[in-house]
Amino acid sequence: MRLTIELVEGAAQYIHPATRDRELDLRGYKIPVIENMGATLDQFDSIDMSDNDIKRLDNFPQLKRVTKILLSNNRISKIQDHLEESLPNLQWLILTNNDLQQLGDLDTLASLSHLEFLSLLGNPVTTKKHYRLYVIHTIPSVRVLDFKKVKLKEREEAARLFKGKKGSLLHQEIGVKTVVGEFVPGEPDTEQMKKQRSAEEIEAIKQAISKATSLDEIERLQEALKSGMIPGKTQMDVD
Repeated sequence: MRLTIELVEGAAQYIHPATRDRELDLRGYKIPVIENMGATLDQFDSIDMSDNDIKRLDNFPQLKRVTKILLSNNRISKIQDHLEESLPNLQWLILTNNDLQQLGDLDTLASLSHLEFLSLLGNPVTTKKHYRLYVIHTIPSVRVLDFKKVKLKEREEAARLFKGKKGSLLHQEIGVKTVVGEFVPGEPDTEQMKKQRSAEEIEAIKQAISKATSLDEIERLQEALKSGMIPGKTQMDVD
């Protein structure tokens, strides 16, 4: 289901009894993409988009009032750069049970200067070596990580681990990002699709050559095979 203006405007909204936050409930609609959030008119403190099919944390308009975003149980594997421009006052970001893979993919969260509460439980990135210390060092504003308070001892340990030239090299070594074009769970493997398509198109030309009824037609098809043209198309698709 698309996140339409009508869905945003018609979704449940209420005052959270504990925090007194005004919250918008967009849970469980199987939304694939964040869009049309300008329809909220920036009237909410908290937006709950848990239990959907969202793959990317991006495409928010500027929402100065929002302090909490809940995105548990989605398929998020990428986070937009400069998220602070859209959500300048974000304090809570709940990304439990998503598909974030690499430590470097979290670096962009460092720009959220008010971010204090972050959950990445259930993401593959949490299995990386030095995960917790990396996050504490890279996103120093975080006070609670994965529902555990960040202790002074951990901050000191992170500072020691990434101190100096050796520490900087370690940060670079483990802080890799998901490579553009790398297969990401939940997204099409476009390179594999391209290879498969090309093989199918070549086979189609060969089949057409075998069925050709004249020399001129055979020569035309052979030229198509060399140039990448196929019967019924003017040019092979290019991604």
